[in-house]
Formats: sequence, C-alpha cells, structure tokens
Amino acid sequence: MRRSRQRGTLLALGLAGLSRTSARAMHRQLYEELRETVLSRRLRAGVRLPSTRALATELRVSRNTVITAFEQLLAEGYVEGKIGSGTYVASRLPDDILCVRARPAPAAAGPPDGRGISRRGSLMRLAQSSPSDGVLPPRAFRSGLPAIEEFPVELWARIVGRVWRQARREQLAYGEHAGYKPLREAIAEYLREARGVRCEAAQVIVVEGAQQGLDLVARVLLDPGDSIWMEDPGYYGARGAFQAAGARLVAVPVDGEGLVVGEGIRRMESARMAYVTPSHQYPLGHVMSLPRRLALLDWASRAGAWVIEDDYDSEFRFGGRPLAAIQGLDRQGLVIYVGSFSKVLVPALRLGYLVVPPDLVDTCVGARRLMSYHAPTMEQAALAEFLGEGHFARHIRRLRGIYAERQRVLVEEARKRLAGLLEVEPQEAGLSLVGWLPKGIDDEAAHRHAAAYGVITSPLSRGAIEPQARGGLILGYGVTPPREIREGTRKLEAALRSLVAGK
Repeated sequence: MRRSRQRGTLLALGLAGLSRTSARAMHRQLYEELRETVLSRRLRAGVRLPSTRALATELRVSRNTVITAFEQLLAEGYVEGKIGSGTYVASRLPDDILCVRARPAPAAAGPPDGRGISRRGSLMRLAQSSPSDGVLPPRAFRSGLPAIEEFPVELWARIVGRVWRQARREQLAYGEHAGYKPLREAIAEYLREARGVRCEAAQVIVVEGAQQGLDLVARVLLDPGDSIWMEDPGYYGARGAFQAAGARLVAVPVDGEGLVVGEGIRRMESARMAYVTPSHQYPLGHVMSLPRRLALLDWASRAGAWVIEDDYDSEFRFGGRPLAAIQGLDRQGLVIYVGSFSKVLVPALRLGYLVVPPDLVDTCVGARRLMSYHAPTMEQAALAEFLGEGHFARHIRRLRGIYAERQRVLVEEARKRLAGLLEVEPQEAGLSLVGWLPKGIDDEAAHRHAAAYGVITSPLSRGAIEPQARGGLILGYGVTPPREIREGTRKLEAALRSLVAGK
C-alpha cells in the first residue's frame, strides 16, 4: 500500500525519483527535480506541495533533506509559503519563463541571419586547426608533442614555488598587456644570440602559444578577402587562423629549397601576406635556401606585403647550429616572427611570443589586450627565471640528443619493416618525419587503418590545399621513446599490409 501511495504522489509531483548512487547530494537532486517540474509546468502555479514530513517519508529520506530543498526553492522564488497552510508553487511566475525549451541548433551552413552566428563565427567553426581526430594520447606516432617525460618537472616546481613565495604585490595585480617585462627581455636576448633575430624587448609580445599569436596577426593585418600565400602542404593551425579571418588562401608549392617564391608571384603577386616555416618546413622538413629568403623579402618589399615567419622546430637541429631567422635579414620591418615554448618544453605551458616591427607594437599590444588582457603573470615570471638561469639552454641541448636518437630508431625500423609500404627518410631537424605511401594508396585510408591497430598518424593530405601527387603519413617521434617506436612500427606494418592486401 505504501509503495502505491508513494508512486502516486511522485507521479502527481512529476518527479522521476532520486538516485542513491548519484554523486549529487539528495537535497540537490530533489531541488532540481522540483524546479524542473515548475519550469515545465507539470506543477502549475498555486499547486500545494506535500508537507516536508510526508514527502520525506514517501521518498525515504531525512526530513532535513526535504527542508533544505524547499528552502532553496523558496529563496529562488519557485515556491512560496503561506503561514498555517503549507508550501505552494509561486503564483507570480510569468508565463514567458515557463516551459523552457532548448534553443534550436543553428543552421549548418550559409550566411547567418536573425540571431545566428556571425560570418566570422561561421568561418571559425569551419576552419581546421588540427589534423587529429580529437584529443589523442601521447603514443606512437603522434606529431606535435615534445618529449614531455623529459621535462624537468621538479626543477620547474621549485622555480614556480620560489616565484610565488617571493611575489611582490604588483605581480599579483594586472600585468603588462605585452607581457612580463623580465620575460620579454630574456626572450629578446635568447633570440638575438640563438636565432639571429634583430629585436629589443619592446618588440616582443607574449601570447598564450603560437596559435594565439597567429590569430592576433590575422586580426590585426588581414581584412576579409585579402590574399595570403600558404605553403602547400603546410601547417593547418596557421591555415585555420587565416581562414577564420576571411582570408583567401593562395596555395604555393614547396620544394627542397622551401616555398617556391616565383610560383607565388605567378599565382598572386599582390598578396597581402606570406606565411612560411623556413627553418624547418612543416610537414616536409625542408630548409628555405638563402636565395629564396632574399627573393621572399624582395617580393614583400615590392608588393607592400607582410611575411609571417613561424620558426617551427628551429631549436632542434641535429647537425651544427640552427639556421638564422629571416627576420634577421629584414631591414624594412616586413617580417613578423612567431615562436612558442609549447613545442619546446610542454604544451601545458601555454606561452609563446611575437616579435613585431616597431611601428606595429602599439597596434598589436592593443589587440592583445582585447583578446585576454595578458598571459598568466606568475608562469611568465617562472619562465623568465628558467631562461635566465640557463636551464632552458641546457634542456634544449639535452633534447637534441634525445630526438636525434629517436629519429635514428624510427628510420632504421621503417627501413627494416616498412619497405615497399612506407618510404621514410631522415631529416636534419624536427620532431616528425613524412612517410611516403606507394602511389595509389590513400593516406586517409592508411591513417584509419593505423588507428585501428593503435597507431596515431596524421594524413599529409589534411595539411594540403591542393591535391598532392602522392599520399603520406606524418610520423611524430618527439613524444615516443625508442621502445614504443619499435612497437609502433610493428603495428603500422600490420596495418599497412592489411590495407594493401584489401585493395
């Protein structure tokens, strides 16, 4: 009898019942259930609720649980108490806030109208910023990740602790929009010595990773419809940032000397901007030759264009010193230099930087302020000490040896196991290699087969604007120790043999 009476009361109230295994407290569950019945009009204005004692008995919970839920509803105006009479659904809830419905999803395509998203919002939604299929684990052969297990966590923790213990009052307030000054000074000094960049600290703007830097550049320097030269194949994150700004992407092929400047001129001489990764072209790994660098600057000078130099993976050169940056050759203020600590240290440290010509500083700092005011000050302070005390330089030197060994193992294993399936050749720098598939093998299909065997790859075609003559897989080795490289190669061999056998 009791069960049927309880079921009847719960149905009358519109309650689905409470879960004793839920992580939410019982009073919170009851409050949310009752609130939903009011908003959906299953309980209408003026309806009297059961007494707290009766409801507690039927729900088999303590009376305090019900009282707490009722008090919250009363405080928020969903119910009202009448002395000597009980608790009622509030009589003054306006009809237009009841029957709350989910907002319909926006149209999948086409220009926005009414309350739809903006044109820029549509472009941002469609722009691709990553080749991956979601957030993937750090295993063979994920690209874009450094050797995160080699990061000196304990040393970094000591520096962070010291920075916080010694924090001055002004460091805990809002910081400079361009970034923490000691960090900008340390970055400028490092770039002058290691990369041949001609800059002062005033030209350095700290951003939250290179991707934010590219987005800032796009906001400041591109109008919808402007043309930009893009390396093809190239870095999808940059492509996404410029697409989101409404730019027209001009695919410019890459050969062994880097971006083919003459072809860019033939396709769109009047482009507003060129984006290049000259020290280690992503994803092919080529280095832009000096004649091409000078030709690029000559074109930019004649066309009144900007050059965006993304110094991707420049630190990790295995033979000799890293090549000097194009920015160091620039005498006219044409080059904007982009760098990041995420790929060098750990991605969780969302800090990067721009080096901009002096006449762009105020504009870029103003745009930086609007984006997120400034990067976290205490992380910037810790990084400034990490650089200033020499830890960064030592870490880079150590990683070069680690990455050289990992690349050697990958090339050896590929030649032993993947002959005829994937052609992998060594490069002089970087954290990834391109494996070339036999002609006629689709790299998206190869990527899916590899994933089915537990191997992460990036199809070369996803970084391309125009169709490529041959498919390939980008194989990252930065985050993958030798043992995992060997195991990953065995899995990749099985995946590719399965694919070829099925054709």
